[in-house]
Amino acid sequence: MALFYVPDLASAHILPEEESQHAVKVLRLQVGDAIEVVDGVGGFYKAKITNPHPKHCGFEITDTVLEHGKRNYKLHIAIAPTKNIERLEWFIEKATEIGIDEITPIVCRYSERKIIKAERLEKIIVSAAKQSVKAYFPTLNPLCTFDELMKKHQASKKFIAHCYEEDKRLLQTECSNSTDVLILIGPEGDFSKEEVQKALFAGFAPVSLGNSRLRTETAGVVACCTVAIQNS
Repeated sequence: MALFYVPDLASAHILPEEESQHAVKVLRLQVGDAIEVVDGVGGFYKAKITNPHPKHCGFEITDTVLEHGKRNYKLHIAIAPTKNIERLEWFIEKATEIGIDEITPIVCRYSERKIIKAERLEKIIVSAAKQSVKAYFPTLNPLCTFDELMKKHQASKKFIAHCYEEDKRLLQTECSNSTDVLILIGPEGDFSKEEVQKALFAGFAPVSLGNSRLRTETAGVVACCTVAIQNS
Protein backbone atom coordinates (compact mmCIF):
# COMPACT_ATOMS: atom_id res chain seq x y z
CA MET A 1 0.00 0.00 0.00
CA ALA A 2 1.25 3.49 -0.85
CA LEU A 3 2.76 5.46 2.07
CA PHE A 4 2.74 9.26 2.14
CA TYR A 5 4.27 11.92 4.38
CA VAL A 6 2.12 14.77 5.66
CA PRO A 7 4.03 16.93 8.18
CA ASP A 8 1.05 18.93 9.44
CA LEU A 9 -2.06 16.79 9.72
CA ALA A 10 -3.66 19.16 12.22
CA SER A 11 -4.21 21.88 9.62
CA ALA A 12 -5.71 19.84 6.79
CA HIS A 13 -6.00 16.31 5.45
CA ILE A 14 -4.30 17.10 2.15
CA LEU A 15 -1.17 15.56 0.67
CA PRO A 16 1.65 18.02 -0.11
CA GLU A 17 1.93 18.90 -3.78
CA GLU A 18 4.80 16.52 -4.55
CA GLU A 19 3.03 13.67 -2.76
CA SER A 20 -0.26 14.57 -4.47
CA GLN A 21 1.37 14.40 -7.87
CA HIS A 22 2.85 10.99 -7.09
CA ALA A 23 -0.50 9.70 -5.81
CA VAL A 24 -2.59 10.95 -8.73
CA LYS A 25 -0.24 11.12 -11.72
CA VAL A 26 2.02 8.15 -10.99
CA LEU A 27 -0.07 5.75 -8.89
CA ARG A 28 -3.35 6.93 -10.45
CA LEU A 29 -5.22 6.70 -7.16
CA GLN A 30 -8.95 7.38 -7.25
CA VAL A 31 -11.70 8.27 -4.77
CA GLY A 32 -11.97 5.55 -2.14
CA ASP A 33 -8.51 4.07 -2.70
CA ALA A 34 -6.70 3.17 0.51
CA ILE A 35 -3.41 4.81 1.49
CA GLU A 36 -1.19 5.06 4.57
CA VAL A 37 0.11 8.32 5.98
CA VAL A 38 2.85 9.22 8.49
CA ASP A 39 3.44 12.60 10.10
CA GLY A 40 7.12 12.18 11.06
CA VAL A 41 6.44 12.50 14.80
CA GLY A 42 5.04 9.05 15.54
CA GLY A 43 1.61 9.15 13.93
CA PHE A 44 0.69 6.35 11.52
CA TYR A 45 -2.66 6.60 9.77
CA LYS A 46 -4.77 4.51 7.45
CA ALA A 47 -6.79 6.67 5.10
CA LYS A 48 -8.72 6.78 1.85
CA ILE A 49 -8.63 9.24 -1.02
CA THR A 50 -11.49 11.76 -1.13
CA ASN A 51 -10.27 14.21 -3.77
CA PRO A 52 -7.64 12.93 -6.23
CA HIS A 53 -6.27 16.33 -7.24
CA PRO A 54 -2.66 16.33 -8.59
CA LYS A 55 -1.70 19.38 -6.51
CA HIS A 56 -3.73 18.99 -3.34
CA CYS A 57 -5.00 15.45 -3.00
CA GLY A 58 -7.51 15.15 -0.16
CA PHE A 59 -7.92 12.13 2.10
CA GLU A 60 -9.98 10.92 5.05
CA ILE A 61 -8.39 9.16 8.03
CA THR A 62 -9.96 5.80 8.87
CA ASP A 63 -7.59 4.54 11.57
CA THR A 64 -4.95 6.13 13.82
CA VAL A 65 -1.92 4.65 15.58
CA LEU A 66 0.13 7.03 17.74
CA GLU A 67 3.76 6.41 18.75
CA HIS A 68 4.05 3.85 15.97
CA GLY A 69 7.41 2.07 16.19
CA LYS A 70 8.59 4.13 19.14
CA ARG A 71 12.01 3.01 20.39
CA ASN A 72 13.05 2.70 24.03
CA TYR A 73 16.10 4.92 23.50
CA LYS A 74 17.10 8.20 21.88
CA LEU A 75 20.13 8.34 19.59
CA HIS A 76 21.93 11.47 18.42
CA ILE A 77 24.95 11.16 16.13
CA ALA A 78 27.13 14.20 15.43
CA ILE A 79 29.20 13.48 12.34
CA ALA A 80 31.66 15.44 10.21
CA PRO A 81 30.46 15.76 6.59
CA THR A 82 32.65 13.81 4.17
CA LYS A 83 34.55 15.40 1.27
CA ASN A 84 32.42 13.30 -1.08
CA ILE A 85 28.93 14.42 -0.06
CA GLU A 86 27.40 11.21 -1.42
CA ARG A 87 29.00 9.32 1.46
CA LEU A 88 27.27 11.56 4.02
CA GLU A 89 24.00 11.12 2.13
CA TRP A 90 24.49 7.34 2.30
CA PHE A 91 25.01 7.52 6.07
CA ILE A 92 21.89 9.64 6.55
CA GLU A 93 19.81 7.26 4.44
CA LYS A 94 20.97 4.14 6.28
CA ALA A 95 20.81 5.70 9.76
CA THR A 96 17.23 6.78 9.07
CA GLU A 97 16.31 3.27 7.97
CA ILE A 98 17.89 1.75 11.08
CA GLY A 99 16.44 4.33 13.48
CA ILE A 100 17.97 7.56 14.76
CA ASP A 101 16.53 10.68 16.42
CA GLU A 102 19.02 13.46 15.68
CA ILE A 103 21.82 14.03 13.20
CA THR A 104 24.17 16.99 13.62
CA PRO A 105 26.76 17.73 10.93
CA ILE A 106 29.89 19.13 12.62
CA VAL A 107 32.92 20.98 11.28
CA CYS A 108 36.16 19.83 12.89
CA ARG A 109 39.78 20.90 12.60
CA TYR A 110 40.55 18.34 9.88
CA SER A 111 37.22 18.61 8.05
CA GLU A 112 37.50 18.79 4.26
CA ARG A 113 33.85 19.81 3.79
CA LYS A 114 32.36 22.79 5.58
CA ILE A 115 29.19 23.32 3.54
CA ILE A 116 26.14 21.09 3.12
CA LYS A 117 22.78 21.39 1.36
CA ALA A 118 20.33 20.74 4.17
CA GLU A 119 17.30 20.68 1.86
CA ARG A 120 18.67 17.74 -0.12
CA LEU A 121 19.54 15.87 3.07
CA GLU A 122 16.01 16.44 4.39
CA LYS A 123 14.60 14.87 1.23
CA ILE A 124 16.83 11.85 1.73
CA ILE A 125 15.52 11.49 5.28
CA VAL A 126 11.90 11.59 4.11
CA SER A 127 12.55 9.06 1.33
CA ALA A 128 14.42 6.67 3.64
CA ALA A 129 11.82 6.97 6.41
CA LYS A 130 9.00 6.20 3.99
CA GLN A 131 10.89 3.29 2.46
CA SER A 132 11.46 1.74 5.90
CA VAL A 133 7.93 2.63 7.10
CA LYS A 134 9.08 4.90 9.91
CA ALA A 135 6.55 7.14 11.66
CA TYR A 136 9.34 9.00 13.49
CA PHE A 137 11.68 11.04 11.28
CA PRO A 138 15.08 12.13 12.61
CA THR A 139 15.83 15.80 13.15
CA LEU A 140 18.62 17.19 10.97
CA ASN A 141 20.25 19.93 13.01
CA PRO A 142 22.08 22.87 11.41
CA LEU A 143 25.76 22.50 10.62
CA CYS A 144 27.86 23.65 13.57
CA THR A 145 31.48 23.63 14.71
CA PHE A 146 32.92 21.10 17.12
CA ASP A 147 33.27 23.79 19.78
CA GLU A 148 29.66 24.88 19.34
CA LEU A 149 28.51 21.30 19.86
CA MET A 150 30.57 21.06 23.04
CA LYS A 151 28.64 24.03 24.44
CA LYS A 152 25.11 22.86 23.62
CA HIS A 153 25.15 19.05 23.71
CA GLN A 154 22.78 17.18 26.01
CA ALA A 155 22.68 13.43 26.61
CA SER A 156 22.88 11.04 29.54
CA LYS A 157 25.58 8.97 27.80
CA LYS A 158 28.17 10.64 25.56
CA PHE A 159 30.84 8.95 23.47
CA ILE A 160 33.57 10.00 21.08
CA ALA A 161 34.86 7.46 18.57
CA HIS A 162 38.42 8.19 17.46
CA CYS A 163 41.43 6.30 16.09
CA TYR A 164 44.19 7.34 18.50
CA GLU A 165 46.00 4.62 20.40
CA GLU A 166 44.71 4.90 23.93
CA ASP A 167 42.57 2.96 26.35
CA LYS A 168 39.08 2.71 24.84
CA ARG A 169 36.18 0.39 25.51
CA LEU A 170 33.97 -1.07 22.79
CA LEU A 171 30.83 0.96 22.16
CA GLN A 172 28.73 -2.19 22.38
CA THR A 173 29.80 -2.75 25.99
CA GLU A 174 29.08 0.85 26.96
CA CYS A 175 25.69 1.61 25.42
CA SER A 176 23.48 -1.20 26.69
CA ASN A 177 20.23 -0.12 28.36
CA SER A 178 20.88 3.48 27.35
CA THR A 179 17.95 5.87 27.05
CA ASP A 180 19.74 8.91 25.65
CA VAL A 181 22.97 8.54 23.65
CA LEU A 182 25.18 11.03 21.79
CA ILE A 183 28.05 9.73 19.65
CA LEU A 184 30.69 11.85 17.93
CA ILE A 185 32.12 10.65 14.59
CA GLY A 186 35.04 12.60 13.14
CA PRO A 187 36.16 13.49 9.59
CA GLU A 188 38.39 11.45 7.29
CA GLY A 189 41.44 12.86 9.11
CA ASP A 190 39.91 12.02 12.52
CA PHE A 191 39.44 14.44 15.38
CA SER A 192 42.46 16.45 16.43
CA LYS A 193 44.03 15.49 19.74
CA GLU A 194 42.87 18.83 21.12
CA GLU A 195 39.27 18.04 20.13
CA VAL A 196 39.48 14.65 21.80
CA GLN A 197 40.73 16.28 25.00
CA LYS A 198 37.92 18.84 24.90
CA ALA A 199 35.38 16.06 24.53
CA LEU A 200 36.85 14.08 27.42
CA PHE A 201 36.81 17.20 29.59
CA ALA A 202 33.13 17.66 28.66
CA GLY A 203 32.30 14.17 29.89
CA PHE A 204 32.50 12.13 26.69
CA ALA A 205 33.84 8.60 27.02
CA PRO A 206 36.29 7.39 24.34
CA VAL A 207 35.05 4.30 22.49
CA SER A 208 36.15 1.93 19.77
CA LEU A 209 33.87 0.61 17.02
CA GLY A 210 36.00 -2.49 16.48
CA ASN A 211 39.41 -3.55 15.18
CA SER A 212 39.03 -2.15 11.66
CA ARG A 213 39.69 1.46 10.72
CA LEU A 214 36.41 2.63 9.21
CA ARG A 215 35.43 5.39 6.83
CA THR A 216 33.50 8.23 8.47
CA GLU A 217 30.14 7.20 7.01
CA THR A 218 30.74 3.52 7.82
CA ALA A 219 31.61 4.40 11.40
CA GLY A 220 28.35 6.32 11.67
CA VAL A 221 26.30 3.37 10.45
CA VAL A 222 28.18 0.92 12.71
CA ALA A 223 27.52 3.20 15.70
CA CYS A 224 23.84 3.43 14.80
CA CYS A 225 23.52 -0.36 14.41
CA THR A 226 25.41 -1.03 17.63
CA VAL A 227 23.11 1.14 19.72
CA ALA A 228 20.03 -0.34 18.05
CA ILE A 229 21.15 -3.93 18.68
CA GLN A 230 22.25 -3.34 22.25
CA ASN A 231 18.90 -1.73 23.12
CA SER A 232 16.57 -4.00 21.17
